Amino acid sequence: MVSSDRFSIVKPVKSPIFYGYVVLLIGTIGIWASIPGQTIGVSVFTDPVKDALGLSRNQFSNAYMIGTIVSSLIISRAGVWFDRYGARYVAFFAAIVLALAVVLCSWSVQMSNFVKQLMNQDTWVVPFTIMTVLFFMLRFAGQGVLTMASRNMIMIWFDKNRGKVNAFSSVALSFGFSSSPLWINALIEGNGWQGAWRIMALGLLVFAFLVLQLYKNRPEDYGFVPDGTNTSKATDTGTTTETIQYNLSQAKGTRAFWMYGLILAFNSFFITGLTFHVVSIFGSEGFPKEDAISIFLPGSVVAVTVSTVFNFLSDYLHLKLYLYLMIFGGLLASVGLLFLPSVIGIPFLVGGFGIMGGFFAVLNTIVWPRFFGRTNLGAITGKVMSFLILASALAPTLFSLCFSTFDSYRPLGYLGLVFLVFLGIASIKANNPQ
Repeated sequence: MVSSDRFSIVKPVKSPIFYGYVVLLIGTIGIWASIPGQTIGVSVFTDPVKDALGLSRNQFSNAYMIGTIVSSLIISRAGVWFDRYGARYVAFFAAIVLALAVVLCSWSVQMSNFVKQLMNQDTWVVPFTIMTVLFFMLRFAGQGVLTMASRNMIMIWFDKNRGKVNAFSSVALSFGFSSSPLWINALIEGNGWQGAWRIMALGLLVFAFLVLQLYKNRPEDYGFVPDGTNTSKATDTGTTTETIQYNLSQAKGTRAFWMYGLILAFNSFFITGLTFHVVSIFGSEGFPKEDAISIFLPGSVVAVTVSTVFNFLSDYLHLKLYLYLMIFGGLLASVGLLFLPSVIGIPFLVGGFGIMGGFFAVLNTIVWPRFFGRTNLGAITGKVMSFLILASALAPTLFSLCFSTFDSYRPLGYLGLVFLVFLGIASIKANNPQ
C-alpha cells in the first residue's frame, strides 16, 4: 500500500486528540460528498434533464440502469486499488472523476446537440448514449469508489469501537442523505439544473483538496493501532490480538461472505425498487400519492433507531443475530407488500424496510473487517459493493416488469418470502470465520 503523505501538511502525530476521530468526521463527509452519484442525488434532476435532452422517462431510466450495471461489473477493481494505494489517493481521484462527471452532466445538452449536428441526425440515441456514459461515471466514482474508500478508511482506524463510531456516522449520514433532495432542489430552483451541477462540481474539487490533507490510510503508519492506542503500549500490555487476514478468494470460500452479501443485496434491491415505484405500488392498491410518500419518514425513524442502538451493541454481540434480525425485517416488508390494503400492510412494510435499513447500516460496515481482517478490505468490500450496485440497478426494471406482466406488485412479495426463507436456512452455518 502507498502510505506516503505527499501533498499533505497535516500530521496525525501532532493531533491533540486521536486522529481516528478526525478520520471519522472527514470520512463521513466523504460519504456525503458521494450524493451527486447516488440515486437520491440524481433523482432530483430527472425531470428537467430528461425534458431538456428530449428523452422519455423510460429512456432516461434505462440509461441510468445500464450505466449502473456497467459500474457494478468493474467496481471490485477499485477495491484492489484501495488495498494497493490506500484511501487518500483512491478517494482523491474518485472525487476528481465525480466532479468531472457532474460538470459534463451540466453540458449534456450542448454535447448532445453538437454530436447530432456532426452526424446530421436528430435521434434520441445520441443523448441516451451520452447519459449512459455519464451515469456510469457518476455511479462508479460516487456510489462506488468514494463511498467505499471513505467507509473503509473509518473502519481501518477503529477495531473495538467500530460499532460506536459507526453509530455516529450512520445517524449523520441518514440525516444528510434524507435532507439532500431539499438542498439540491433549492440549488436547481436558484441556479437552474446546469448551474446546480456546476456548483456541486466546485464543492467536490474543494473536497478533493481536503482529501489530500486529511485522509490517512492506516493508524500503523503513524505509530498507532486502531482505537488510538500507541503501538508500543499495546504490545507491552498484551492487548493486541492476532486476526487472520483473508484475501478475496479465501473470503469467497466462506459461507458468511455470501450470506451477508446476499441479504445486503436484497436490501438494496427491495429499497430501490420500493422507492422508485412507491407511488405506483400504493396506487395499484387504491392509495393516494400522499399515503405513498408518507411512509418514508417513519421508516427513517425506525432505521435510525435500529442502526444507533445496534451499532453500539455490535461491539459486544455476535453479528449472526443481526443477520437473522435483518432477514426478519425483510420478511415483514415482503408480507407488508403482499397485504398492503389490509390493516397490517403499511405497518409491516414500514417496520420491515426500516429494520432492514437499520441493520444494513451496521452490517455493511462492521462485518467485513471483523470477519476477514483489514489487509484486503478494499478487494472484499469492492466485490460486495458490486452486488449492491447490481441489485439496485435491476430493481426498478424488475419491479416495472412485474407490474406490467401481472398488473400487480404482489408477486415480488412472494419472491421475497421464498428468497429470505432460503437465506435463513442457508445462514445457519454462516459463522464468523475468525
